[in-house]
Order: sequence, then structure tokens, then C-alpha cells
Amino acid sequence: MRFLLLLAGLLILALALSVAFGETALSGAQYAQGLGDPSSPAGTILFAIRAPRAAAAALTGGALGLAGAVMQGLLRNPLAEPGVLGVSAWSGFAAALAIALGVGAAPGVTELAALAGALAAGAIIALLAARFREPETLILFGVALAALGGALTALAFNLSPSPITYAEMMTWLMGSVANRDWPDLGAALIPMVPGAALCAYAALGLRMLTLGEETAALSGLPMARLRIAAVAGAALLTGASVAMAGVIGFVGLAAPHLVRGSVNDDPARTLVPSAFAGAILLTLADLLARVIPSEEELRLGVVTALFGAPLFALIAWRAARSWRS
Repeated sequence: MRFLLLLAGLLILALALSVAFGETALSGAQYAQGLGDPSSPAGTILFAIRAPRAAAAALTGGALGLAGAVMQGLLRNPLAEPGVLGVSAWSGFAAALAIALGVGAAPGVTELAALAGALAAGAIIALLAARFREPETLILFGVALAALGGALTALAFNLSPSPITYAEMMTWLMGSVANRDWPDLGAALIPMVPGAALCAYAALGLRMLTLGEETAALSGLPMARLRIAAVAGAALLTGASVAMAGVIGFVGLAAPHLVRGSVNDDPARTLVPSAFAGAILLTLADLLARVIPSEEELRLGVVTALFGAPLFALIAWRAARSWRS
């Protein structure tokens, strides 16, 4: 409980920093004016621009952290994350395809396409999860789906009808929570809430899987149903995250690793702390993207990749050492 309170406090601090600081510097008098009058220019910057953006980053990071914890628990693999099963790749492909076809200009269409792509990949993996128990098999199928999704996304880029469309697709796939408002957050919660509920339902199954497949099968729990719930929940969370912020990598990988040691490696108890850790990470990453001096604001996916790729290598190195020993 103390650990969760600590994470909650850190998230509040990260959100406060994200609202307080940005590309536009405000004086003390402007802060006072904005806090006292939300309709003032400073108040608009704080509450209509920065606050929903910070909340969007936190919501996206929380969803990715939770999805990553579920995937690592289900596959019993420390390198698993929402992209390992191809869900992120297919979500990004569907969004890119909507933009390339020109239908993405309509409000909400690109977001719905991203969610549909994630659900399509999740449905395939869920069917496979009901058929195959071995986590290695699911990982291999996921890698194949991710590769196919990446290839189809590259094809959509090649078929882009204009440089403007190409730039829009690239901007989406590089990730950003800029220009998000409160209705966008409400729309993202529609798939995120059932996704989180499915992950919570699957928690007991994740705990039993730590004892081995045979023990889990003899436990009396509906393991096939719990596997499907875990995959479906992760797909909903990942699809909603891509719809909100584009393709963001490594948050789902890093967040569970930051908190796992504090919950004694219990995959069920890792879920909620991972959501908090993911929210903190992405909120701070978005703040960093805004305050780093540059002619053009850094994309959120670029920032997470710069920090996430070395972490991925470190985790892989430690895993290789543990397997050799």
C-alpha cells in the first residue's frame, strides 16, 4: 500500500511539472493569473493545453504499462511488451492505412482504425492462445504478426498519394499527445476501462502460471478463458493508446521492470504499480520532449525509444546471463 501511495505521489508530481512547464515560459504573475482565472491567456495555456496533454500522456502510459505487465506475466518473458504480439504494429498499420486512403481526415476515423487494427491482431492472438499453451509459440506468432504489420505499414508509405499524406503518417507513427483535449481522453477511456477490467480478471491466471503450466491446468481456474482475457485486455489498452498518442514503444517493457522487485515478482500484484509507473514515465517523457531546445518539438515515440532501447538491451543482457547460469 505504501508503494502505491509513493507511486501516486510521484504521478501527481509529474503531472504538476508537466502542467507548470512547457515551451512557453510563464512568469510568476502569469501563473497566479492562470490559476485564478482559467479563461485568461495563461489559464488557457495551463488548463486547456497543458493539462489535457499531461493527462493524455499519463493515461496512455498507464495503459501501456498495464498491458506490458499482463503480457510479461502471460508469456513469462521479461522482454515481452505490447508490441511483442504484433498488436502495436497492426494498430499503427490500420491508422496509417486510414490516412493513406484519405478517410483519416474525418474526425475520429484514424483513432477508430487504430483500435480496430489492435483488436484484429488481438483476436488472432486470442484464438491462438486458446489453441496453444506454450508461451514460446505465442511469441513466435506475435513476432510474425508484428513483422507482417510492419511490412504492410511500409507498403502504405510507398502507396502514399502525396508528400503531405506521407508526413501525416510519419507524424502519427512517431507518437505525440500534442493537441489532445478532454473529449479525446473521454473517448480513450471507452476501450481502456473494459481492457483494464479484463486484465484484472486475468490476474489470478497470471499468478498460477508462475507455478507452471501443469499446476495451472490442475488449479481449477479456467486458464484458457483467462489467457484470452489477458490478450483481449492488452489489445484494447494498446489499441486505445495508439489511438490516443500514436505508436509509443518501450513503456510497456520498462514499467513492469521498475516495480516488479517491490511486489516480490508477483505478476498479479505487478499490474497496478506498472500502470502507475507507465503513467509517470510517459508524462515525464512528454515533458522532456517539450522542454528540450530544438527547432521542432521532439516526437514522444522518439524520446521513449532513445531511453527504452538501451534499457531493452540491458534487460536482454541480464536475461541472457541468468539463462547461462
